[in-house]
Amino acid sequence: MDSIWRIRNNMDIDKLIEGADIVRFIKAQRIKWLGHIQRMDKARPTRKLLDWKPMGTRPVGRPRQRWQEDVMEDLKQLKIKNWKETAKDRRTWRDLAEKLKTHKGLWCQMMIMMIIK
Repeated sequence: MDSIWRIRNNMDIDKLIEGADIVRFIKAQRIKWLGHIQRMDKARPTRKLLDWKPMGTRPVGRPRQRWQEDVMEDLKQLKIKNWKETAKDRRTWRDLAEKLKTHKGLWCQMMIMMIIK
Protein backbone atom coordinates (compact mmCIF):
# COMPACT_ATOMS: atom_id res chain seq x y z
CA MET A 1 0.00 0.00 0.00
CA ASP A 2 2.81 2.39 0.90
CA SER A 3 4.62 1.87 -2.43
CA ILE A 4 1.41 2.49 -4.39
CA TRP A 5 0.89 5.76 -2.51
CA ARG A 6 4.49 6.83 -3.29
CA ILE A 7 4.07 6.07 -6.99
CA ARG A 8 0.81 7.99 -7.13
CA ASN A 9 2.31 10.86 -5.15
CA ASN A 10 5.37 11.01 -7.45
CA MET A 11 3.10 11.02 -10.50
CA ASP A 12 1.10 13.89 -8.99
CA ILE A 13 4.29 15.85 -8.34
CA ASP A 14 5.54 15.17 -11.88
CA LYS A 15 2.22 16.39 -13.26
CA LEU A 16 2.40 19.50 -11.09
CA ILE A 17 5.87 20.46 -12.30
CA GLU A 18 5.03 19.41 -15.88
CA GLY A 19 7.98 17.03 -16.20
CA ALA A 20 10.58 19.68 -15.33
CA ASP A 21 13.67 18.79 -13.34
CA ILE A 22 12.68 19.20 -9.68
CA VAL A 23 15.88 21.03 -8.67
CA ARG A 24 15.57 23.55 -11.49
CA PHE A 25 11.86 23.92 -10.81
CA ILE A 26 12.43 24.73 -7.13
CA LYS A 27 15.27 27.15 -7.85
CA ALA A 28 13.16 28.91 -10.49
CA GLN A 29 10.30 29.21 -8.00
CA ARG A 30 12.67 30.72 -5.40
CA ILE A 31 13.82 33.31 -7.92
CA LYS A 32 10.21 34.04 -8.85
CA TRP A 33 9.39 34.55 -5.14
CA LEU A 34 12.41 36.85 -4.73
CA GLY A 35 11.01 39.12 -7.45
CA HIS A 36 7.63 39.12 -5.74
CA ILE A 37 9.19 40.13 -2.43
CA GLN A 38 11.31 42.82 -4.11
CA ARG A 39 8.17 44.44 -5.56
CA MET A 40 6.46 44.56 -2.13
CA ASP A 41 6.12 47.75 -0.14
CA LYS A 42 9.11 48.21 2.17
CA ALA A 43 6.82 48.38 5.22
CA ARG A 44 5.58 44.79 4.80
CA PRO A 45 7.14 42.25 7.17
CA THR A 46 8.28 39.90 4.40
CA ARG A 47 10.13 42.71 2.64
CA LYS A 48 11.66 43.86 5.93
CA LEU A 49 13.06 40.35 6.41
CA LEU A 50 14.62 40.44 2.94
CA ASP A 51 16.51 43.64 3.79
CA TRP A 52 17.25 42.65 7.42
CA LYS A 53 20.85 42.12 8.47
CA PRO A 54 21.21 39.94 11.61
CA MET A 55 23.25 41.40 14.46
CA GLY A 56 25.33 39.67 17.08
CA THR A 57 27.78 36.83 17.07
CA ARG A 58 27.48 33.36 15.62
CA PRO A 59 28.84 30.06 16.88
CA VAL A 60 32.25 28.93 15.71
CA GLY A 61 32.27 26.89 12.51
CA ARG A 62 30.83 27.17 9.05
CA PRO A 63 28.04 29.75 8.95
CA ARG A 64 24.59 28.54 8.00
CA GLN A 65 23.52 29.32 4.48
CA ARG A 66 20.48 31.58 4.40
CA TRP A 67 17.72 31.38 1.80
CA GLN A 68 18.67 34.73 0.32
CA GLU A 69 22.33 33.72 -0.05
CA ASP A 70 21.30 30.58 -1.95
CA VAL A 71 19.13 32.59 -4.33
CA MET A 72 21.86 35.22 -4.81
CA GLU A 73 24.28 32.42 -5.69
CA ASP A 74 21.83 31.13 -8.30
CA LEU A 75 21.51 34.63 -9.79
CA LYS A 76 25.29 34.94 -9.87
CA GLN A 77 25.68 31.58 -11.65
CA LEU A 78 23.12 32.67 -14.21
CA LYS A 79 24.98 35.98 -14.67
CA ILE A 80 21.91 38.04 -13.82
CA LYS A 81 23.07 41.50 -12.88
CA ASN A 82 20.99 44.36 -11.53
CA TRP A 83 18.29 41.92 -10.43
CA LYS A 84 16.53 44.49 -8.26
CA GLU A 85 15.73 46.66 -11.28
CA THR A 86 14.76 43.67 -13.41
CA ALA A 87 12.41 42.37 -10.68
CA LYS A 88 10.40 45.61 -10.79
CA ASP A 89 8.96 44.53 -14.14
CA ARG A 90 6.69 41.63 -13.23
CA ARG A 91 6.34 40.23 -16.75
CA THR A 92 10.09 40.24 -17.45
CA TRP A 93 10.84 38.61 -14.10
CA ARG A 94 8.17 35.94 -14.61
CA ASP A 95 9.52 35.14 -18.08
CA LEU A 96 13.03 34.90 -16.63
CA ALA A 97 11.84 32.48 -13.94
CA GLU A 98 10.07 30.32 -16.55
CA LYS A 99 13.24 30.13 -18.65
CA LEU A 100 15.21 29.06 -15.59
CA LYS A 101 13.10 25.92 -15.26
CA THR A 102 14.93 24.55 -18.29
CA HIS A 103 18.32 26.23 -17.71
CA LYS A 104 21.09 23.63 -17.49
CA GLY A 105 23.37 25.79 -15.32
CA LEU A 106 21.24 25.45 -12.21
CA TRP A 107 21.28 21.66 -12.27
CA CYS A 108 24.99 21.34 -13.13
CA GLN A 109 26.05 23.48 -10.17
CA MET A 110 23.90 21.43 -7.81
CA MET A 111 25.49 18.19 -9.04
CA ILE A 112 29.01 19.63 -8.60
CA MET A 113 28.18 20.64 -5.03
CA MET A 114 26.85 17.14 -4.26
CA ILE A 115 30.00 15.51 -5.68
CA ILE A 116 32.32 17.82 -3.69
CA LYS A 117 30.57 17.06 -0.40
